[in-house]
Amino acid sequence: METHNQTAIIIVLAFYAVTFIQSGYDKIMDWQGNVGWLKGHFSATIIKNMVPASLMLILVLEVLSGAFSVIGIIKLLMDEGTDFAYYSGILSAVTLIFLLLGQRLAKDYDGARTIAIYFVPAVLLLSWL
Repeated sequence: METHNQTAIIIVLAFYAVTFIQSGYDKIMDWQGNVGWLKGHFSATIIKNMVPASLMLILVLEVLSGAFSVIGIIKLLMDEGTDFAYYSGILSAVTLIFLLLGQRLAKDYDGARTIAIYFVPAVLLLSWL
């Protein structure tokens, strides 16, 4: 793999490792606060009665995305292939699509726009791999 391409991949993986591990940590450390805020955020949506289960799904996806990003970096640095980097790209994209869906359901268009910005590196990552 070309060094410049590998460097770009590692940078995107590091971006998602930080993003998703921190977000997952926040959900774990303040579960009740997150559930409470999200119940209000989604009170007028079809998922208003599924907030804790939805948050758990997002938490699992975020932790997996972040962990696969870290493993992907390690595997790339050890010259052991790009499989985990690829899986991280897929998981990150799926996670962001779920987050985007939530923001759109809540009619939080500014939040949805932010999610779209996070989605671009996932598409780039997958195209490089």
